[in-house]
Amino acid sequence: MTELHLWLRHEARTTERRTPVVPADARRLTDGGVRLTVEESPQRIFPVEEYEAAGCRPAPAGSWVSAPPDAVILGLKELPDEPALLTHRHIFFGHAYKQQPGAAELLRRFAAGGGALLDLEYLVDENGRRLAAFGFWAGYLGAALAVLQHRGRLTAPLRPTTKEDLDAALEPAAGEFTALVVGALGRSGRGASAALDTAGVAATHWDLAETRDLDRRALLGHDLMVNAVLASTPVPPFLREADLDDPARRLRTLCDVTCDVGSPLNVLPVYDRTTDWTDPVRRLREEPPLDLIAIDNLPSLLPRESSTDFSAALVPRLFHVGAPGPWGRCLDRFHQACRELGIAEGEFRDD
Repeated sequence: MTELHLWLRHEARTTERRTPVVPADARRLTDGGVRLTVEESPQRIFPVEEYEAAGCRPAPAGSWVSAPPDAVILGLKELPDEPALLTHRHIFFGHAYKQQPGAAELLRRFAAGGGALLDLEYLVDENGRRLAAFGFWAGYLGAALAVLQHRGRLTAPLRPTTKEDLDAALEPAAGEFTALVVGALGRSGRGASAALDTAGVAATHWDLAETRDLDRRALLGHDLMVNAVLASTPVPPFLREADLDDPARRLRTLCDVTCDVGSPLNVLPVYDRTTDWTDPVRRLREEPPLDLIAIDNLPSLLPRESSTDFSAALVPRLFHVGAPGPWGRCLDRFHQACRELGIAEGEFRDD
């Protein structure tokens, strides 16, 4: 059996401090016979020395481009624009299967180089349930930032913190408000609900039953809303431009945890770009005011906690990269997306 070689890359995005594999779980991999190369990364929450102590081989940041052909490159967020040809198998969140901006270009880079995308969003069991996700922490951070903004306590730029310090900032205040969590039964929704509980905010919880026959008046009657629904099939939007201009709108703070902007499946097609750590809030309307938070790497604000949880779920699966089952479904989904773009399957390798 060929030795599995995983290559943990440095994240190009400067605000990405998370890692898909923490040092304690890296030791599980190396003890189990996996060769693990870890790139140096100045912003990763865990220093490379902790990985070396776990039996990993260090490498310079960005050196994955010249990694051995059989290495599987492991990361979280988007790849840099170069190289134009992607020759390896890559594991990360590609956001490339729902016509998102830049999706076609990314898939064509894989086709041109003969590599493959094993998208973590599509690492699922036989029932379609995701096997490793940051959803809880995305929801927790999204709701926490929305509460702080609504209370006038949110400061920019955002900086990574700990859950202890974040919860202290969420201490309940006088003159509270109502909140709505849409998608409350999923991972992100549960995280959002937990943060609102910590903040002492009374929350309404909606899921499929409530969104199937949407009461738009009730939605607009809340002060704060957290959207945790990432649609996989077309559904009527939860908010429309006309709703933002409704003079009876009570809604003042909106957090979109899913950040599906640019996708035809977006349930909140009322904004055209995400916000970020430098400018976390965007004013969508002045009168009555409506503020938007739409940050697509929220869990990186709690990098240690979110990475530890994610790694615990992912690492047992990494031993089986290349095998049928969840990873086979990932590869099938990649091939399907490429066929939809008219890219011949013969251009890909299946090893």
